[in-house]
Amino acid sequence: MDTGDTAWILASSALVLLMTPGLAFFYGGMVRSKTVLNMMMMSFLALAIVPVLWVLYGYSLSFSPDGNQFLGGFKRLGLDHISQGTAYGTIPEYVFVAFQLMFAIITVALISGAIADRAKFGAWALFIVIWMTVVYFPVAHWVFDFGEHGGWIATKLKAFDFAGGTAVHINAGAAGLALALVLGKRVGWKRDPMRPHNLPFVLLGAGLLWFGWFGFNAGSAVGANGLAGLAFVNTAVATAAAMVGWLLVEVVRDKKATSLGGASGAVAGLVAITPACGTVSPLGSIAVGVIAGILCALAVGLKYKFGYDDSLDVVGVHLVGGIVGTLLIGFFATKGNTGGIGSIFYGGHFEQLGKQAVAAGAVLVYSFVLTYIIGKLIDVTIGFRISEEDEVLGIDQVEHLETAYDEAGIIGGSALKTGV
Repeated sequence: MDTGDTAWILASSALVLLMTPGLAFFYGGMVRSKTVLNMMMMSFLALAIVPVLWVLYGYSLSFSPDGNQFLGGFKRLGLDHISQGTAYGTIPEYVFVAFQLMFAIITVALISGAIADRAKFGAWALFIVIWMTVVYFPVAHWVFDFGEHGGWIATKLKAFDFAGGTAVHINAGAAGLALALVLGKRVGWKRDPMRPHNLPFVLLGAGLLWFGWFGFNAGSAVGANGLAGLAFVNTAVATAAAMVGWLLVEVVRDKKATSLGGASGAVAGLVAITPACGTVSPLGSIAVGVIAGILCALAVGLKYKFGYDDSLDVVGVHLVGGIVGTLLIGFFATKGNTGGIGSIFYGGHFEQLGKQAVAAGAVLVYSFVLTYIIGKLIDVTIGFRISEEDEVLGIDQVEHLETAYDEAGIIGGSALKTGV
């Protein structure tokens, strides 16, 4: 085992953990003031539940060496048969357990943005448990397990997904679309303004996500090496290019560049480069970023055309961005970064694009169908959505008996100043 590799993956694990509180700020700033606490708590609840599931059986179902190409085995239940001396490549297996745990946490947290303002907190907790078990753990095995009995996408199909474009973003985006359909539209959707209540929160969240994403992507090299360096550079460059691409769309379409657009563009770039950061060159990462920024900026309007209320654009950013990044590997991957496998623009090879499409499509369909079934079952048993009256009042007050801001105090202070 290598101490440098171990230190880097431990640091990367901490960086990826920070992404979930960053997501809480990003999503929290995008909702109205009466729902911000609930929105942020949905992310923090993932932080509370997923680590317990991961130790009990999640890691085993994802990475146990006694599984098959569709699901890990049971040898690692309760993290049994792991000791401080057990290795995963050049790092202790416990370190790999910690790193992959952070991916599991943020994946389910991403889904919450699609159902902002209207989901029962208890129903969301139950959804986390079932969805992680039925959807995430199997898909993580498909994509991330390269062992002797590893997942079919990683070892049989041999599609490239360096850090989770399929397992994290397409998975969460498809699930978000399914839940948005199950829960239905928010009260007043399309009629009432539902503007972000705190844009500085959105920018802070995007900044924390960008910072943490270096651990997400460069850490997926599972070592302190040149591949980690490539992923680090590509993550920085593609994110910047996507932000430029999104803002250009706004300037052409609306004549103004917005802070919300800048933050969303950065996240779209982070999403798209996630699967590709280890296979494309820095020049290719610019192309991936610009294309993702433009397409995701256009995709967020699809919900108005097709009539689904994806509250915070999980579909437009994560599903579309994940698909874009996964497919663009088939166009921009270089042989020097893939071990000799070419792409359309680097060697004129079309085969890899087909493999990327199969991987993206399989995860999309599996996640959407299973999530829709899970959401429906929860809805018809304990109910997934709060009442219309409670939604109008504000989910923070109803579900948590709290409000983010002392509005009465603010009003009172203003009245004293004006002499009213």
